[in-house]
Amino acid sequence: MSVNVNRSVSDVFYRYKMPRLMAKVEGKGNGIKTVIVNMAEVAKALGRPPTYPTKYFGCELGAQTQFDFKNERFIVNGSHDAGKLQDLLDGFIRKFVLCPECENPETELIVSTKKNTISQGCKACGHHGLLVSNHKLMTFILKNPPNLNPATQGSSLTEGKRSKRSKKANGDGQDQDQSVGDVNDSSVDTSVTERSSADNGIGASEDDDTEWAVDVSEEAVRARMQDLTDGAKSMTITDDLEKTEKERMDIFYAMVKAKRDANLLERPEDQKELLSEAERLEVKTKAPLVLMELLFDQNALQQARRFRLLLLRFTLNDKRAQRYLMGGLEQVVALHRDVLMPRVPALLKVLYDLDVLQEAAILEWDEKVSRKYVSKEVSQEIHDKAAPFVKWLKEADEESSESEEESDDEVEIEYNDRVQVTPLKPAPAAAKKPAKAEDEGEDDVDIDAI
Repeated sequence: MSVNVNRSVSDVFYRYKMPRLMAKVEGKGNGIKTVIVNMAEVAKALGRPPTYPTKYFGCELGAQTQFDFKNERFIVNGSHDAGKLQDLLDGFIRKFVLCPECENPETELIVSTKKNTISQGCKACGHHGLLVSNHKLMTFILKNPPNLNPATQGSSLTEGKRSKRSKKANGDGQDQDQSVGDVNDSSVDTSVTERSSADNGIGASEDDDTEWAVDVSEEAVRARMQDLTDGAKSMTITDDLEKTEKERMDIFYAMVKAKRDANLLERPEDQKELLSEAERLEVKTKAPLVLMELLFDQNALQQARRFRLLLLRFTLNDKRAQRYLMGGLEQVVALHRDVLMPRVPALLKVLYDLDVLQEAAILEWDEKVSRKYVSKEVSQEIHDKAAPFVKWLKEADEESSESEEESDDEVEIEYNDRVQVTPLKPAPAAAKKPAKAEDEGEDDVDIDAI
């Protein structure tokens, strides 16, 4: 059975399909493991080596992985359900397969071992850019480029150097993932050396002067400087994550402010870039606080409609993000108190109608007056102003539940009526009448006999 590569697309005629993951649990106790039976076919449909999604599962589940290329066995230690692995695969596809521009899976990964960067090129729309992610799989891809043929290392990547180390004491307990990495590292080093030799003209004809030509035009120099800048950015990804949350929020704040000043916040590609940056900095849940501060003022009603799509990228089906958005809304109302305080119900209604805020988040916010974002007095006033809208939400919910109960009652009444008209009850009455007749007949017989 096949499914859409991008499972968020429900179109049955979607051209990009892949087999549904099939998993089989083997062993028991400490030796239990999950074999992904058709990982080779799934990876082929995605255009990625089967080691990538398998290693991704290991990173997400905190489990060791094993690759047996000869028998096409890709294993994740532990017992894992196929449905859970399929959901994890969606995350891998979103991060490492789909194009960030057109969201088509016709992409390829380009690994630069010299610059220590991973780029992504899309054959569908022509997009080309650095793959920005802080996932542990990035390190694995850098050490194991897509163009590396694992089969050249032997029948199984779990063998190789580990067999040599097994002669040492306690060699049997060697980490399987580590041995895989060691074998791949040696192959990567060899391939890099070969490519470097080719690039430097080693083994080539000495008369070929074109190998040594360097374009020194202004455009070429600028392009090389841009490559260096992009490489430096990729090298600072980990450094950003080592900063405090406030510092990471400041980085995101600066990016949103720059795009706002350049009037770029309504373009889908810039919105996706903001979302990716928030996820990279691990501040996605709190990002609505920054968005409310930078994008909303006394014209909040109009701005809510204008930036709806951007807000939805952060708050859709995320109750915590919606709670932080409510905190940001309190701050905006406090800053523009004279204009926005009377409009609190209208603001909540607009955000609710636009699906930016959901009923559960609003009712949860209404339960407690907090001074986390504004003073308790201002927060209490905002809650008082919001009371009519909250009451409307609760009454609408109660009416819907009552209507459901009434419909259930009607069904029961109809069912009871049908029971009453069944011909089962008159039968006993009809059966009694002949009995009386027989009794009367017996009396007559007795009289005649007398």
